Amino acid sequence: MEFVIFMVLLYFLPTIVAIVLLEDALGVFLVNFFLGWTVIGWWVAMIWAVAERKTLQVHRVPVSSGRFCSRCGTLAPPGAQVCPNCGRAV
Repeated sequence: MEFVIFMVLLYFLPTIVAIVLLEDALGVFLVNFFLGWTVIGWWVAMIWAVAERKTLQVHRVPVSSGRFCSRCGTLAPPGAQVCPNCGRAV
């Protein structure tokens, strides 16, 4: 009986990991439930559960800190008439 419990926990290990690490683990559960019996499906679910989540970092730039160049996107210092990177007028 312990072996059966161990195998069920091992089968649903990607789902358990996803519940701990992710906010929405339903997709991992569905892949694990329907395709986990295949080795490839189990590994897809496991990789999906532990894959690194990349978040965008937004950097706020105060308006008074300069002007952006329309050609290269460089932030010119306050009061500058030309871009220090490409020389275009800002």
